[in-house]
Amino acid sequence: MNKTVILIAGPTAVGKTAVAIQLAKYFHTEIISADSRQCFKEITIGVAKPTVEELKEVKHYFINSHSIHETVTAASFEKYALHAVDEIFQQHDLAVMVGGTGLYIKAFCEGMDEIPATGEALRNELQQNYQQHGIEWLQQQLQQYDPLFASKGEMQNPQRMLRALEVVQSTGESILAFRKGEKQQRSFNIIKMGLDLPREELYNRINHRVDVMMEEGLLKEAKEVYPLRHLNALQTVGYRELFDHFDGNCSLEKAIDKIKQNSRHYAKRQLTWFRRDEAMKWFHPSQMQEITEYISQQIKNGQSTDDARL
Repeated sequence: MNKTVILIAGPTAVGKTAVAIQLAKYFHTEIISADSRQCFKEITIGVAKPTVEELKEVKHYFINSHSIHETVTAASFEKYALHAVDEIFQQHDLAVMVGGTGLYIKAFCEGMDEIPATGEALRNELQQNYQQHGIEWLQQQLQQYDPLFASKGEMQNPQRMLRALEVVQSTGESILAFRKGEKQQRSFNIIKMGLDLPREELYNRINHRVDVMMEEGLLKEAKEVYPLRHLNALQTVGYRELFDHFDGNCSLEKAIDKIKQNSRHYAKRQLTWFRRDEAMKWFHPSQMQEITEYISQQIKNGQSTDDARL
């Protein structure tokens, strides 16, 4: 247990990338992204990837590693990230993981239950229905076919809802029936830290970042992938709203406002998810000295933050 993963989590636009790069340089190590969209080569601006310069500063895993035509799940991320961390540990005692996709982080830290594979035809059919009828259709379908998920699952998260519907229609069983809740023991320590800002400041940063994305060419990027809008990878804030604009359902101004609104809602869901983890130690992103001191103390103690909490 002399190897350690430094985990940086938090909501969108809080400043995770900058903190992760500073930590990786300070501890002379490399970074694994835990973002479910930054892994796709074909989309960049709308998923707020690290810049080309930042990627040159520190080696990143799970950035531009997959195509939007591939199916990437929390379970496949777990396998990828465990392999990546083994590779980093061959040269370094520390690795940094950074991201805001809670389920991916949970899969890496605790493991994933085995859920049966489902067919691509069904997946595409459900995606198309969702695009036509919206989240209300998903909610009605789950209430009909998977009332267990409808009562206990994330009923405002279209990706989780689509996956649940896919599983129940393929197997006849709720996706929750496959979750055993048994945590895997990892052969390394994990130090969990969350970044947060006062709510008004965070929301202002989100709004500003959307404006910057538009200036950098998000509209053009969305147009380029618009013919592939049925793909799961593109059911993403920043693209969905612009696809609605291209379909003639709203003005560009309205689409941009919706991107900001949906990004704020996503940040709120992220914070709710990460706040449930009592092992997460929270910092303001500007507190780099406090963050490095905390990490150094945890490493000296030789504990995961989960262990320290007990």
